[in-house]
Amino acid sequence: MNYRFQFGVVWENFPELLEGAWLTFQLGVFAFAGGALIGLLGAALKTYGPLPVRFLVDAYVVFITNTPALIQIYFLYFGLPEVGVRWSNEACLLIGLTLNAGAYLTLILRAGFLSVRLTEIEAGQTLGMSLIQQVRYIIVPHIAKSIYPALANFFIVVLVMGTSVGALIGVDELTGQAINLSTVNYRWLEYFTVVA
Repeated sequence: MNYRFQFGVVWENFPELLEGAWLTFQLGVFAFAGGALIGLLGAALKTYGPLPVRFLVDAYVVFITNTPALIQIYFLYFGLPEVGVRWSNEACLLIGLTLNAGAYLTLILRAGFLSVRLTEIEAGQTLGMSLIQQVRYIIVPHIAKSIYPALANFFIVVLVMGTSVGALIGVDELTGQAINLSTVNYRWLEYFTVVA
C-alpha cells in the first residue's frame, strides 16, 4: 500500500475541528443534564408513584430504549415538519438525545434508588437522624456509589457516540466537521484519525 499520510491539511483546518469538538461537548453535556432531570423524575415516579404513573413511565422507557436514537432524531427532524413543527437541526439532535438519555437514566437512577435497603434507613432513624441527615449521610452516598460507573459510561456514550448521529442531519459537530472538511481534499483517513 503506497498511501501517504498528509496531516498538514488537517492541521490547517484544526480550528474548525475544535469548533466541532466544542459543539459536541456542549450537546453532550446539555443532553446528559436534561436526561438526568428526566431520569430522576422518571425513577422517582417509577419507584414511588401510583400504578397508572408507573405504567406511563414504563411505556416511555420501553419505547425509547427499544428504538434506535437515530430513528427518534429522524422523527423529530423529518417527521414533525410534516405536521407543521419545525426545529433547527441542533434542536432536533439535542431533544432527541435528551429524551433518549432520560429513558436510560431512568433505569440507572431507579437501580440506585432500589439499592438502598430499608434497614439502612431504619438504622439512621434509630440513631436519631433527621430526614435531611439520612439523605445526606446514608441515601445519597449509597446511591452515588452504586450508580457512578453506569453514569460515567453513559455520559461517554451520549457525548461521543450519540452526538455523532447529528452529522446525518447536518449538525456540524466533530464528526460533521470532519466529513465537511474531508470532502474538500479527500483526506478522509487523516481527518478521522485525528477525530478518533
